[in-house]
Amino acid sequence: MTTNNTKLLSVEGVTSGYGTTSVLQEVSLNVGRGEIVAVIGRNGVGKTTLMKTLIGLLKHRQGAIRFDGQDISALESHQRARLGIGYIPQGREVFSRMTVWENLKVGEMLQQPGEGVDYERVYEFFPILRERANQRAGTFSGGQQQQLAIGRAMVGKPKLMLLDEPSEGIQPNIVKDISRNILKLNRELGVTILFVEQNLDMIMTAQRCYVMDKGQITRELAAEQLCDRDAMRRILAV
Repeated sequence: MTTNNTKLLSVEGVTSGYGTTSVLQEVSLNVGRGEIVAVIGRNGVGKTTLMKTLIGLLKHRQGAIRFDGQDISALESHQRARLGIGYIPQGREVFSRMTVWENLKVGEMLQQPGEGVDYERVYEFFPILRERANQRAGTFSGGQQQQLAIGRAMVGKPKLMLLDEPSEGIQPNIVKDISRNILKLNRELGVTILFVEQNLDMIMTAQRCYVMDKGQITRELAAEQLCDRDAMRRILAV
């Protein structure tokens, strides 16, 4: 568990949803600085709603969200991003008609004035982004688009990266590459990671995880529990 002085993200009793329908029901969780934490559960339990609420695309109705010691509950999504929250949505949402290079440049909008961009570091993680810098992003495969989306978030130098189903629709060998890069981001750059996932191999990169069901956090699992594949399959079973 994280202590108060090591919390980077703190979610306290958050209720959120669409229109008059509440999907999240008083959700509470913490992510410590430098942690990799997963949120798991079956389809339709509220995982994507949680991510959209954390970045501010959905406004929560009650509770509080604190990031890096600041209450961000009233902030818009672009303001949260500028504080250091990178968001890679489900489906990646790259700008398909723009080139890879142009997509990466978009990430600079989230930087503080006067900061430089170490594109070499981005290319070190994802060499294909250099090799195909002038190619339209819409011609990339799903896995390549995921690498581009993560690279674009890296340009903004986030303290926390939110990833929604990073393995969805991606070939198994590319999933392994993305898993390795998530670990590398965390270990070498100190980026804290919170991700939603159903792929067992990806989930096992986490240090601990929260289980969601019917819009609530029902359990918290330690790293050693994530290695029990049979138990994990039961949790994820549709």
